[in-house]
Amino acid sequence: MTSASPNSRLPKSVRVKSPNAHKARPYAIAAAVTVAALAAMALLNRHLAKKAEHDNPPAGRFLEVNGVRLHYVERGSGEPLLLLHGNGSMIEDFESSGLIDLAASTYRVIVFDRPGFGHSDRPRNVVWTPDAQAELVKRALDQLGVSHAIVLGHSWGASVAVALALKFPDLVKGLVLASGYYYPTARVDVAALSVPALPLLGDVLSYTLSPLVSRAMWPLMMAEIFGPRSVPRKFEGFPKEMAVRPSQIRASAAESALMIPDALYFRNEYANLKMPVVIIAGQEDRLIDINEQSAQLHADVSQSRFHRIPRTGHMIHQTATDAVMAAINEAARRPLDERGFSAS
Repeated sequence: MTSASPNSRLPKSVRVKSPNAHKARPYAIAAAVTVAALAAMALLNRHLAKKAEHDNPPAGRFLEVNGVRLHYVERGSGEPLLLLHGNGSMIEDFESSGLIDLAASTYRVIVFDRPGFGHSDRPRNVVWTPDAQAELVKRALDQLGVSHAIVLGHSWGASVAVALALKFPDLVKGLVLASGYYYPTARVDVAALSVPALPLLGDVLSYTLSPLVSRAMWPLMMAEIFGPRSVPRKFEGFPKEMAVRPSQIRASAAESALMIPDALYFRNEYANLKMPVVIIAGQEDRLIDINEQSAQLHADVSQSRFHRIPRTGHMIHQTATDAVMAAINEAARRPLDERGFSAS
């Protein structure tokens, strides 16, 4: 007959407890609190996102292109002009700058919310490289009956504009590239901004912490992208709450992650651009070194013109709107000179 274990002979009140039980309990409590906090943040962010969409309804119309619902605004008449916004932005950026109204007096202006921004979809079964977005934009323009256009791209939108010009050269009559990133460089900030695009972890961050952090950091981010200028009053028309929705934060992170690989992909292709190219950048851009980027692009594209705008930063269409409008007119109308254009 086997003897009873020592613990079994003791009263329940004096039995020895495993030391691991005391250690596990605080971790379990911390995990439960963390999960509850993340769930609360996700619910709050979902509510704020829905409110932002309610308060900022679509200003334009929609196209269905390859299963993607694209929101766009069209204004004016004349030669088509396509505007492509930067990362984290949307139609209202060009709208608040006054560029749409300014250009609409001469051109048929078409502005898309690029995939995942504003009111446009961004299906997750596609890697939305500049090439993929160029294909989408081309099909959208086909639906609108546009066979040729002047194309302006700002910042990340400049990469889409370049892809469009290389892929569909007969479509792009003239190219305006503003504050673009064209050649790969080491960018620690890009790696940090890309985190919300990571599988699983990125989704958790996008729907919980990232929108709250983005709201807190908004004044600093605006000072960085507008510097050395102050944020103009007209930018108050930009819907910040739309920009900090979880879905748009994830889209922005995905584009940050693609920034350097795409520059690596295109770096040897720029000489194949044959249409008029006007490059414009703020001399004091704090996000992009314009000597490494815009000036180098000008050297690589023989028929390009390059305009450095003094005392201006990354948001050149907001703080030097007239200069950007002049660049559009230059790309559209300037005949060939000794570098490929004729003097007017």
